[in-house]
Parts: sequence; structure tokens; C-alpha cells
Amino acid sequence: MSAVADQGAGSTSPEEGRDKASGAAWIAVAAGTIGALMATLDISIVNAALPTIQGEIGATGSEGTWISTAYLVAEIIMIPLSGWFERVLTLRNFLLIVTVAFAAFSVLCGISNSLDMMIIGRVGQGFTGGAMIPTALTIVSTRLPPDRRPIGVALFGLTAVLGPVLGPLIGGYLTERLSWHYAFFLNVPIAGGLVVLLLFGLETQKARLRDFLNADWIGIVGLALFLGCLTVVLEDGQREQWFESQLIIVLAAVSAVGLALLVIGQLSADEPVIDLGILFQRGFGSVFLLSLVTGAALYGILYLIPQFLAQIPDYNAYQSGTIALISGVPTLMIMPLFPFLVKTLDVRIAIGFGLLIYAVSCYIDTSLTAQSAGSDFYVSQMLRGVGQAFALLFLNQAATSAVPSEQAGDASGLFNAARNLGGSFGLAMISILQEQRSSFHFKRIAETVDVNSVLVQERLAQMTGGDSHAMGAALRTLFMTFQQQALVMTFNDIYFVFALILAASVPLVLLLRPLPKDQGGLSVH
Repeated sequence: MSAVADQGAGSTSPEEGRDKASGAAWIAVAAGTIGALMATLDISIVNAALPTIQGEIGATGSEGTWISTAYLVAEIIMIPLSGWFERVLTLRNFLLIVTVAFAAFSVLCGISNSLDMMIIGRVGQGFTGGAMIPTALTIVSTRLPPDRRPIGVALFGLTAVLGPVLGPLIGGYLTERLSWHYAFFLNVPIAGGLVVLLLFGLETQKARLRDFLNADWIGIVGLALFLGCLTVVLEDGQREQWFESQLIIVLAAVSAVGLALLVIGQLSADEPVIDLGILFQRGFGSVFLLSLVTGAALYGILYLIPQFLAQIPDYNAYQSGTIALISGVPTLMIMPLFPFLVKTLDVRIAIGFGLLIYAVSCYIDTSLTAQSAGSDFYVSQMLRGVGQAFALLFLNQAATSAVPSEQAGDASGLFNAARNLGGSFGLAMISILQEQRSSFHFKRIAETVDVNSVLVQERLAQMTGGDSHAMGAALRTLFMTFQQQALVMTFNDIYFVFALILAASVPLVLLLRPLPKDQGGLSVH
């Protein structure tokens, strides 16, 4: 989820006049990668501790969801705005500000004793963390020469896959063994080290503060309202019964107004905050749609696995995290080969292969049963890791090759916003399917079971041991069995839908542009 531009923060590309990256350049790349990983981790690491946090700050289940939603809303607003902030403040100043602020907001979250205090901290984390993710690859594109960029992209690619899968494991461990507060306090020493790396790795430049006065403020306000309100609608729509809720109606209307303001900014501003015209270019339009699909699959499936393991085999957050982590193993193995693969393999073939393997991994999980446990996900998770590595990494490359270099910044903002939105769409789809399909399967099971049948009566007799007073408990147990079976069938349905969506998106790769032979990894995450 990050942005990259050929011209980042007004800096001169360091590959001009030299063939090798300096030590300072690699320090800057390390800083960007660490910052992006810290920000990416902060989504899933907190989700793992969410039930405990809700209890200790006195929040109900529905109120507690705002702890996650607040971060996501702020992050998706900042992602497309990061390029503009870089140009105004310069890359070094911008990253130093957001890193220190991220640490401060993390402390605020860690010491929170109320929901309001926690949400303020999470909004601050979302804005500052959302800035660190896109700027990571800005550093790769502006500090490394073309032949070294695939290495930088490969290093950064670790944050794309390992961030979401490491989060539940670390969050579960800290919550189970220490305290949920450390899920936030962990960011402070990392941010301190990051500041040191930024001071050594990035050169000082003059800020362009006058650009604040000439900014496309209509577009900026519209972008914030559109993406922010749309994210809340997708995240909370099912819980609020969609348009039966006055809140969802108002947010949807505000989102529409925001989109209108964004379009007005496109038509009236001398320099719009982001160029929406590239969405209608064939090459980038397909990249945008594929980003939506991969975002839905990435975040949707990372949500599904812990949900299944918690509700069926009764795993805790740490145990579920170890299963989620399996998909990161193939990615780690493929990463060292990526600089070679990107130069030898057609991007369309690579992305198509990744999407198909991703779809197969989902299809394997359509055969889950009530006896399934973590070991039943081993094969699908390994395949999923392969699919993610090929689909996500090569899609990064395709995003910037789809547009001219002067539009790379806007393309990367839209590309990464699409991935976040895809995740929200995926979670909304899961919520809808869980409610509808579980109710459907429960009714079908109940219709096919005759309480007066010989088999049912024999089963009830075994459960009660002939004691008529235990019949009520036996019927409740039978009811819970029906619910569990319906739930498992629902999970199978959802995995099947993801398999269909991923497989159906494969033809879109035919619209992608092949990478230039000399392209060295300028990319978007």
C-alpha cells in the first residue's frame, strides 16, 4: 500500500552521474522498509489484541470496532495525499515528522483508559502510519540506481506480505504473555532507531511551504470525505444493517459529496491533488482493478483464517497467528529471486500465475469440516504464499509501467488506495455472506433433520442416557451442532467466492503492459 514517483519530494535522482548506490542510500532504503513494516504491522497486531483492549477500556463490541476502523479511515486518506506532502515538506522532513508523531500517538494508545482517548490515538497512528508506507518506495525509486531497485523492491516486499501475517502472531503473543499495552509501546524504540536512520540516510532539502496556499483544497477535502466515509460504510455497513441505518445513509451521502468535490477539483485546479484521468487508461485501469481484487483477497483471507480457528477448533490469537504466518514462508524464499525474475519473466505471465495459484489455495479451503484444525491449512497457506509473492510483487511493477513517469505519483496513490479499498470491500462481502449463508445453511440442515426420526431419537437417547430431565440440554447441544455445521459450510462458501473472483480476474492481465527490458524495479506497493 505505498506510493512511488520518479520525482520524489523535489529531490534529484541519485542515479544521475553514478552507477552504484551509496551507503547513505541503503540506509535510507532500510529506514523506509522498517517504517513501512512498523505501520503495516500496526493494523493486524492491534486486531489480535482487540477483545482484551475492549474489555479494559470499557468498550462494547460494536464500539471496539472503531479502534480498527479509525486507523483504516485515517490511513486510506493519507496514502494518496503522501506524494503532495512530500513535495511541500520534502521527503526527509515529512518522514521525520510522521515518525516522531507515530511514536507519540502509539504512546497515547498504550496509556489510553477510555474509548475516546484510544480512537484519537488510532486516528493519529493511521495518518502517520499511512504516510510511512508509500514513502518507503519513494526512497527506493529516488535513492537507488535502476539496476539496484529490484533489490530495494524485494526488501520492501517483505512488508507487503509479512506485515499482515506477523501482526496476529506478535499481537497474540504480547497479549497472552505480557499485556496489550506493549502492542503500542513496541513502536517507540523502533521509531527512535528509524529517526537515526533517516537523519543519516536522507539529505536536507528546502521545503516548499508556499505550495500550501496554492493547493487544490477542494480536491483534498473531497478526497478525504470520499475515501474516509466510504471506508466506514464498507467496514460497518453490515453491522448497521446497511441503508436501514441513518448513519450509513448520511455517510454514503457525504462520500458522494466528497467524490463530487474531488471531480470539481480535477476540473478547476491548476494542479489537482491527484489525476483521476489515468483510471481511464487501459493499462492502468486493469492494474487498478487487480489491486482491488488482491487487496480483497489479502485482507479478507487474513481475517477468515483466525475467525475459523477461533470459532471451530477454539484457537487463541497466538495459535491462529502461527497458522497465518505460514503463507510468509514461500514469500521469504522467493524474495531473493525477485530481482532476477523481474528481468526475465513477463509481468503478465507472473501476475496471471500468481492469481491462479491464489485461487487454487482458496479452492482447497472449500472442503473444511467441523473437525478441521490448523494443520488443514498447511497446504493452502503454502500455495497462498506463492500466489501472493507473484501477484503482489509483479503487480507493483505493472502499476508504474502502465503510465508515463510524470504520472507515477498519482498512479501509485490510486493503486495503493485501491488495495486498501479492496480490503474493505472484501471484509464487507465476508460480513454479508456470513450472515446470509449461515442462516441459509442452518435452515436447510434443520429442514432435513426430523426430530422424530429413529436416528435422531437414538442420538438423543445416547446424549441423555435415558434421563428425561436432560432432554433440554441434549436439544440445545443438537442446536449448537447445527449452528457449527452451518458456520463451517459458510466458510467454505466464502472461500469458494474468493476462488471465483481471483480466477475471473486473470484475463485482466492481458490488458497490462509488459515491463521495459531495462526497467530496474521502479514500483508501487
